[in-house]
Amino acid sequence: MAAFSQSDDLQGAQFVDVNLRGARFVRSDLSGAVMRGVDVAGADIDAPWLLEGGNVLRVNGVDVVPFVEAELNRRFPGRAEKRAGDPDGLRAAWAALERTWSATLERAAAMPAGTVEISVDGEWSFAQTLRHLVMATDTWLGRAILEIEQPYHPIGQPHAEYETDGYDLAVFSAAVPSYAEVLEARAGRVAMVRDFLAAVTPADLSLARKNPWGPEHQVTVLSCLHTILEEEWEHHRYAVRDLQAIEARSHL
Repeated sequence: MAAFSQSDDLQGAQFVDVNLRGARFVRSDLSGAVMRGVDVAGADIDAPWLLEGGNVLRVNGVDVVPFVEAELNRRFPGRAEKRAGDPDGLRAAWAALERTWSATLERAAAMPAGTVEISVDGEWSFAQTLRHLVMATDTWLGRAILEIEQPYHPIGQPHAEYETDGYDLAVFSAAVPSYAEVLEARAGRVAMVRDFLAAVTPADLSLARKNPWGPEHQVTVLSCLHTILEEEWEHHRYAVRDLQAIEARSHL
């Protein structure tokens, strides 16, 4: 099977009468790609940034982005509040998110032992997803908003870009934590966000902070909180997707 990596520049390439059946594109830039007369039956696209910045995705001439957004909001009550712009709205948005995750944690706990460690199609396991959300909170609340010099919990799960862009991986433990340890760390970070939102004021939301991935750029406290909410909802969607896949396999 042919494999292409970051070192392969395929910008502007043309694929004519090519068989891409079963091909997998991971962390690839397909923006502006044009497909004509293609068979996409059974294709599965996951593009978390598609819904940001006025992006469009046309299928047979129809921009499907608004339909995708509306359907995700229907499936996940409370998700529509992730862009709340005032303290009360943000507190309500976080409370809804906590309720959603609580139900999902209960669902995972009711599944067979070891479920939380299962990886589906090479994606993070449920436990790894929770560990990544610990890191996301540390990045956008601890590092960006609170300006803590070293905010990272050692069990945090770095994302692929963090690992390849030269950041210090030494802050994270190489040992695999128990699920109980993951739950404890995750609960602590959830409480940190809740406590911060409990006291945040409109003036606080407009304060400028350094972008943790690009310190030369400034972001607002509000935009950092929006990023936390975005991370939470997207990774919850991934977690639910994979729990459903694990359940489906168990019934085969």
